[in-house]
Amino acid sequence: MRSKLSVVLLAAAAAPGARAAEPALTVYNQSFAVVRERIPLELKAGENVVTFSGVTVHMEPDSVVLRDPRGRVELSVLEQNYRADTVSQGLLLSLYEGQEIDFLTRDRDGKEYPVRGRIVRSGYVPNYGAASQYGQQFAMRQQAMGNALQGAGSPIIEVQGKLRFSLPGEPVFPALADDAILKPMLTWTIHAPRAAELVAELSYVTGGVSWEASYNLVAPEKGDLLDIVGWVTVDNQSGTSFEDASLKLMAGDVSKLQPEQPPMGRAAAFDLMESAAPQVTEKAFDEFHLYSLPRRTTLRNRETKQVELVRASGVKSVTFYVYDGAAIGPQYRGWNAEMIRNNPEYGTQSKPKVWVMRELENTEQNGLGIPLPRGRARFYRRDDTDGRLEFTGENLIDHTPRNETVRVYTGDAFDIVGERTRTDFSRSDRNDTLEEAFEIQVRNRKEEPVEVRIAERLYRWVNWEIVEQSHEFRKTDAQSMEARVSVPADGEVTVRYRVRYTWQ
Repeated sequence: MRSKLSVVLLAAAAAPGARAAEPALTVYNQSFAVVRERIPLELKAGENVVTFSGVTVHMEPDSVVLRDPRGRVELSVLEQNYRADTVSQGLLLSLYEGQEIDFLTRDRDGKEYPVRGRIVRSGYVPNYGAASQYGQQFAMRQQAMGNALQGAGSPIIEVQGKLRFSLPGEPVFPALADDAILKPMLTWTIHAPRAAELVAELSYVTGGVSWEASYNLVAPEKGDLLDIVGWVTVDNQSGTSFEDASLKLMAGDVSKLQPEQPPMGRAAAFDLMESAAPQVTEKAFDEFHLYSLPRRTTLRNRETKQVELVRASGVKSVTFYVYDGAAIGPQYRGWNAEMIRNNPEYGTQSKPKVWVMRELENTEQNGLGIPLPRGRARFYRRDDTDGRLEFTGENLIDHTPRNETVRVYTGDAFDIVGERTRTDFSRSDRNDTLEEAFEIQVRNRKEEPVEVRIAERLYRWVNWEIVEQSHEFRKTDAQSMEARVSVPADGEVTVRYRVRYTWQ
């Protein structure tokens, strides 16, 4: 005869907040994580009912793996149940619908006295979170079950034969209902071929945990040598705290199926003092990069934690300017190549803004040389007059491998402007050749010379050649070219070129 044993783990039976030993998280920069727990089990031969109440609210139940990491005990899970509808006032009201309970009220002197009332309707909306899986129609039906549409989800309480659409006081429940749980809970029915004691490993995928990188880059008032401090910010909204956890961060674009969800609405500290504290370590892992925090940390629910990722001084960078003067308006959105080629007005509008770009080499020789995960880069300059840091722009950098270049747009120049004018347009009688000429002027009102990269897009057709040019252009891709010109202090430079397109 098979025996049945109910095994309640320490995390469920002990004081609130107790957990299995040595939790570990690998957090992905796509708003999910893999959680690993070590769970002591004492199994009898036959069926064992095991309950664990330390999982997250946003776990994916079908991702659960329960195993003996040593491979000595074969765990056969006959059944698994996951519950996440934790106890709340609304849930308890729904569980006591149709019954009478006491409600505590207070008079003007603050004296409490009970009022007896029958719960006609709780107003509780059950399982609304499943809308992300089952769609909008399911969500609307769930709302209707609680009659919560258009703000009508208030409870109905009968007091002395009269209905009230609000609670008459603070509800006092006789006891915790049998169906109520305090934490999300996993329950397994495990068949063990023989009695065994082991420390099992529980792994699962959960949402509600994310991380992102941010970088603060400080330059002097004059010059481009940077001091860089990079942070990782870990955000835990999973509904569960992880005490003394080992934490890893995975950077890269991991393929992860996302459920269709209804649309929903959405300060790094800075210190340049040297430190000998343990550093985040990094290694290549499959097609991604894995960053390991140097020490265990407690990640509480609804907590945002920051850990230093990188610190470097004297990083060489280059500030340069780009003038991409062709203004292509939204009226041309969706145009094909033939429509662009045959419209003489396309690309003749000019924009005056000159981009400010910052570029640095992610190399060991330049004080870096580690894979930099995608994140926000904030740029500052130190005012030599008072030593204060002044914010000068920010943007996102993508995942950048070592020995590659980080290039960031940080804003538009104030003292450098551009102007682009078409000076000629002609098409052959056989409509197989087109020539177009442009004059580009860049004016520099700074007190020092600057280099400006003039970017031109050859948007008429893929077959083109430059037949006249005042400055040398370098082809950057199939339909783009660039000329680098030095513009003197408080001076200007004019660049001219003529392009010929051929399509037959």
